[in-house]
Amino acid sequence: MSQDPTQGGEPNSWEELLRSMMGPEAAEEALRAMRASGLDPEAMSRAAGLPTDRNQLMMMLTQMQQLLASGGGGPVNWDLAKNLARQTAHTGGDPAVTAAEAERVRSALSVADLWLDTATELGPAGGRQESWSRAEWVERTLPTWKRLSEPVAASVAQALVDTISAQSEHMPPEVQALARQMGAAQGMLRQLGGAVFGMQLGQAVGTLARDAFGPADTGLPLVEEPLSALVPANVAEFSQGLDAPADEVRLFLAVREVAHARLFTHVPWLRAHLLGIVESYAREITIDTDAMEEAVRGIDPTNPEELREAFSGGVFALEQSPAQKAALLRLETALALVEGWVEEVTAQAVAAHLPHAVPLREMLRRRRATGGPAEQTFAALVGLELRPRRLREAAALWASLGAARGVAKRDALWSHPDLMPTPEELDDPQGFVAARQAARAAEEDVDAALAALLDGTLHPSQAPEDETPEDQPPADGEPPADGGPGRE
Repeated sequence: MSQDPTQGGEPNSWEELLRSMMGPEAAEEALRAMRASGLDPEAMSRAAGLPTDRNQLMMMLTQMQQLLASGGGGPVNWDLAKNLARQTAHTGGDPAVTAAEAERVRSALSVADLWLDTATELGPAGGRQESWSRAEWVERTLPTWKRLSEPVAASVAQALVDTISAQSEHMPPEVQALARQMGAAQGMLRQLGGAVFGMQLGQAVGTLARDAFGPADTGLPLVEEPLSALVPANVAEFSQGLDAPADEVRLFLAVREVAHARLFTHVPWLRAHLLGIVESYAREITIDTDAMEEAVRGIDPTNPEELREAFSGGVFALEQSPAQKAALLRLETALALVEGWVEEVTAQAVAAHLPHAVPLREMLRRRRATGGPAEQTFAALVGLELRPRRLREAAALWASLGAARGVAKRDALWSHPDLMPTPEELDDPQGFVAARQAARAAEEDVDAALAALLDGTLHPSQAPEDETPEDQPPADGEPPADGGPGRE
């Protein structure tokens, strides 16, 4: 029998690894099965490349235990994700928000609220106005990232277990016997998959925290409560090298953040609508198991770093179903409409106050259109890009609608999701406005005729021949009724 590593001498690395992962009793059973099959644990240890130095081995085992012990039993190791996100956000420094910076941010957000009163019918969000460090951005937005990423994490973890389990069926009988002895192997793989996904997500969220101006910078509502906030360190970095003064840049970004807060506060269906599209997309993710099996064949499934590289290298190839493509189109359209509205009301609010409003608007538009950390986050983890490809069309639509119908009628479109422009209507903003005006005019004619008929002032020859066609879009600000517009 091999020497007991606890009694001095050369440690048996393989035995210590098994005892650490499986516990003493299960490890002994596995070792007996190996020896009964004629396998030499020492040779397997050398073949696996495990360290022979006791200190190195124990360090590796401690790291493995820490990796698997935290994070609970969910598809993502959230303790690891949070810690890594904070570390990544702190890379290069994460200065604490000073009292002076907090006051400048509070003042900018308050002024933004005043300016927006002239540009939109949606009132102030009524929540807190805050200044965040990058680490605080991570803390405050992580619950929403958790909601968005767990469906795909569960799919990837199951695919990992299935693939490695399938591979074991083609291994020698003695190795299969060892796998059967390791009754907790699948649980370990799930924990390891959750840890790896947590590493990827933490890296992505931490990178985003170094770039985001506030909680609404991705276009998604990353906080549930009504509030507006800025990250002074990121605002300051963005301001460097610009022709506009730092105070003007801060005010411009504050107006954008406050506009987002007003929209998500006063349009109660919007947050659930956007997050629901992402969740439905993620739940239907399918994994290219052939590509995964080919990639996993060349990595050590007990090595977190190799698995992490596999994740980031696109091992888990994602295939888009027709339902997912439809969800992606809905999300792109919704994000474009949100960003287009914010851009339009921001431009109106700052036009009389900020000399550099036009170049700042164009710079922010290019920044969103070319993609940033938000896009990289979802593209890497979910295969979903958040880039609002049709931002210009959406902004033009809101501008045209405001010019033709006024601010109140423009903002009334947010009263019901069925009033939102379709992807096809984004292709022709002017046509959308004309169609909505024609629908409104037709309904007004019908309403006037019916009123005259009821009070006896309408001649029969003047009665409307027909009501508004059933396929006519609902009028601005009025949700569609079951019986069609204008019907009792």
